[in-house]
Amino acid sequence: MIFKFKTGDKKAFERIVREEDTAAFESGTVHSVYATFALTRDAEWSSRLFVLEMKEENEEGIGTFVNVKHVSPAFIGDTILFEAVIDELKGNEVNCSFTAKVGARLIAEGRTGQKILLKEKIEKLFESLKK
Repeated sequence: MIFKFKTGDKKAFERIVREEDTAAFESGTVHSVYATFALTRDAEWSSRLFVLEMKEENEEGIGTFVNVKHVSPAFIGDTILFEAVIDELKGNEVNCSFTAKVGARLIAEGRTGQKILLKEKIEKLFESLKK
């Protein structure tokens, strides 16, 4: 693992809300707005941006938690700015807080966690749980 970041470092990315990001389930579309599950996926991606630069070739990140407080809707075509901030580095753990905004309006906030492990260790763990 490459230790190139510190607490307080930030990463950002933008997501344009697409039709497939809306709140739709087996029973159909609930609302034509950015779904909490899509928001959660993108929140995790915002912190994974750190992991991509930290992991070695033989390592991979694995999510450990996602906490999301979804406070406002975003609509198809809206551009959401995600900003992730490292708030804790413990060994191989990278924990971040994040915000998601459309302009100045807060859409969501929360925290995410990932661990960086050897790919081999992850594969062994997955195999052991399949039995």
